[in-house]
Amino acid sequence: MIKVLLAEDMHMVRGALVALLDLERDIEVVAEVASGDAILPAAHKHLPDVAIIDIDLPGVDGLTAAAELHETLPRCRTLILTSLGRPGTVRRALDAKVNGFILKDAPSAKLANAVRQVAVGRRVIDSELALAAWDTDDCPLTTREVEILRLAAAGRNVGDIAAELFLSPGTVRNYLTTAVTKLNARNRVDAIRIATESGWL
Repeated sequence: MIKVLLAEDMHMVRGALVALLDLERDIEVVAEVASGDAILPAAHKHLPDVAIIDIDLPGVDGLTAAAELHETLPRCRTLILTSLGRPGTVRRALDAKVNGFILKDAPSAKLANAVRQVAVGRRVIDSELALAAWDTDDCPLTTREVEILRLAAAGRNVGDIAAELFLSPGTVRNYLTTAVTKLNARNRVDAIRIATESGWL
């Protein structure tokens, strides 16, 4: 029996996924959570074989949670479930050492099969997405620039970002200006758009 942890913040979607997976004779959902912060505690409590994780979770995002899970509970395989099929997102998922990446609009049988493949140590990534990720450019931004741009995208102003990251407001402005320049963006909003569409945020 393959034990599964499911992390999805939309209750109806999570309920539907649990119902679909419970129809499979060899798969059992042993835990379901609605936020990224709840993934590690649930995984350590239930010791799942596979964690199915949505990228866009409240609290800790899905890719960060997957990377943390890989570090602290390496025997648990991770399968990213998302509606974002952007090449940059796939690359970020691979960098986070996930074992699989599947789109939410895939047929239900594909999800169960992906769980089985990932559980035995295989990588499962849609072939077109994998090729697109291979062909796409690396993110030109540093980790700090991505972090600051992500906070700006969440609506934080320069003062808030500076306080949260223990930086001066001038330093934050410099990082934002550098990000705008590197992305050939017109302004901060355009930089956020470019980085988001590329799957870098």
